[in-house]
Amino acid sequence: MKFKRRVKIEKGMVDLTPLVNVFFLLFIFFLFTSSFIFQPGIKVNLPKALTSEVIQQEGVVITITGNDKVYLNEREITADEIASNLRLLAKTGTPLLIKADSKASLGRVVEIWDMCRNEGVLQVNIATGK
Repeated sequence: MKFKRRVKIEKGMVDLTPLVNVFFLLFIFFLFTSSFIFQPGIKVNLPKALTSEVIQQEGVVITITGNDKVYLNEREITADEIASNLRLLAKTGTPLLIKADSKASLGRVVEIWDMCRNEGVLQVNIATGK
């Protein structure tokens, strides 16, 4: 006995339901994963500069916050620790990046810069925003 099909599939008709389901699931996946991206670190508002350049070298980062706290690679340090770490940098020739908040006192930034010169650090860069 032969049964007749009640649903006729015409040539060229594509069922879009699976495609819509896949796109919906991808959308939900990217929505949830993008909301969980969190970059830990120290909140610093960098000053703007028109003539900044992108530096590709990896080095040590000194961060100066708006209330003049100093961090070396995201660890708070004192002035004595800064000097000893700068001596090590001078021996290895590692470049130094100073990230100073736009509200940080200029005196504190210059003090760190002078410490770098006194200890013999050859390459000192200052981070800026766009």
